[in-house]
Amino acid sequence: MNKAFTKETDADTDDDLVSQPLPVGGKNYITPQGYARLRSELLELIDTERPKIVEIVHWAASNGDRSENGDYLYGKKRLREIDRRIRFLTKRLEIAEIVEPAIHHGSDQVFFGATVTYLEDDSVERTITILGIDEAESGHGQVSWRSPVACALLKSRVGDEISLAAPGGIHRLEVMDVQYPDKPWQSGV
Repeated sequence: MNKAFTKETDADTDDDLVSQPLPVGGKNYITPQGYARLRSELLELIDTERPKIVEIVHWAASNGDRSENGDYLYGKKRLREIDRRIRFLTKRLEIAEIVEPAIHHGSDQVFFGATVTYLEDDSVERTITILGIDEAESGHGQVSWRSPVACALLKSRVGDEISLAAPGGIHRLEVMDVQYPDKPWQSGV
């Protein structure tokens, strides 16, 4: 069969890019910093990376036999990856609801954007920051506002004890401290 009529196998859908799907009608909360970071990534892909790869593919295609041309094949694959990421970022930014955590500065109640220190089962102290689905990085102590621990902590106050149902059983969390940025985030744009 002619290769031109075969379906690409590199996951041609956007489903593989969604780290956590949003519920139907759900909100996509994000901090101003997270929104700026995603927007910056989108603009970098559109303005810099995609045109560079298109140029490489165009050059490689002009060299003739495309079936064994590594630059052409890799370039086309990379273009598909970039286009998927552009579609994903565009959709997520369109539905993003920007929330400024600094509006809660001085509050002892847990809301979106809070940095919360809690004691787990009277023995382990942990500190997390509750952020948007698309911006939270667990390696940096950040969790999505839809994660089980964030859902348990939201709307609690310093001194509250709450239960968290986890695969290992029920954990008792005691809120020790709640912090928010003291100034609204301002972009340098």
